[in-house]
Amino acid sequence: MEQIISYFETIPSSHRSLILVGGITFFWILEGIMPLFGTPYKKWKHSVPNFFLTMTTIIVNFPLAFLLLKTSDWAVENQFGIINWLPAMPLWLYVLLGVMLLDLIGAYAAHWVEHKVKPLWMVHLVHHSDHHVDTTTANRHHPLESLIRYTFTLAGVLIVGAPIGIIMLYQSLSVVFSQFNHANIRLPRKVDNALSWFVVSPDMHKVHHHYQLPYTDSNYGNIFAIWDRLFGTYMTMEVKDIVYGVDTFPDEKENSSITGLLKQPFHKYRRPTTEQREVISK
Repeated sequence: MEQIISYFETIPSSHRSLILVGGITFFWILEGIMPLFGTPYKKWKHSVPNFFLTMTTIIVNFPLAFLLLKTSDWAVENQFGIINWLPAMPLWLYVLLGVMLLDLIGAYAAHWVEHKVKPLWMVHLVHHSDHHVDTTTANRHHPLESLIRYTFTLAGVLIVGAPIGIIMLYQSLSVVFSQFNHANIRLPRKVDNALSWFVVSPDMHKVHHHYQLPYTDSNYGNIFAIWDRLFGTYMTMEVKDIVYGVDTFPDEKENSSITGLLKQPFHKYRRPTTEQREVISK
């Protein structure tokens, strides 16, 4: 564990890029071997706006990375934050708690707020308006959302008091798990169900991308499934019934246009509808 943390404390930018590109490549190949939905679509054409928004996310976050480092250094130096206030514990537990709490604040809480605050939802719907969810959807975020998510992550670093090694480990895991649970892959149902007790599995997250409420407002997690189960936002539905997109923004042509996606947050808010069917929750 010490070697892992030591590596992530000084992880080169090239290695972080390799994790991003390698993850997309790996899950892209799996999508061709074991697709969840076999509906044909122009995969490369579909990926263009998603890759563009991935690049804008990198551009937004790169110059702000020093704030994460400065905040982390201050918290560690002053013994500020949750994991610094806890009794001494084994390193593996210290790291696990740090990653879990960063996931809670930087991913789950941020995601929940984006669904509940109308202006933030208008920004976040760029991610939801994808009509063919696959591994490239993972980083399909409007530049404004990149700033929103960064703000929550920065707050998480301060509240948790995480050292930079744990932060870089968390961010690397976050990228890979997001690519994994968005990927258009079919796992054996028993395997997916078992995974969903611990981490966010593909079938679990696909429910979140259903085009109507209440499913859209469920399964907010990114790495750990515990938060949805703990806070009562976990739902299931038959995968065959999932329809991707957003009911109030159904124009697939506009939702596939870079220009259209950049303009989406500035549309007038449209009240979503609720699907009239039995909701299965656990």
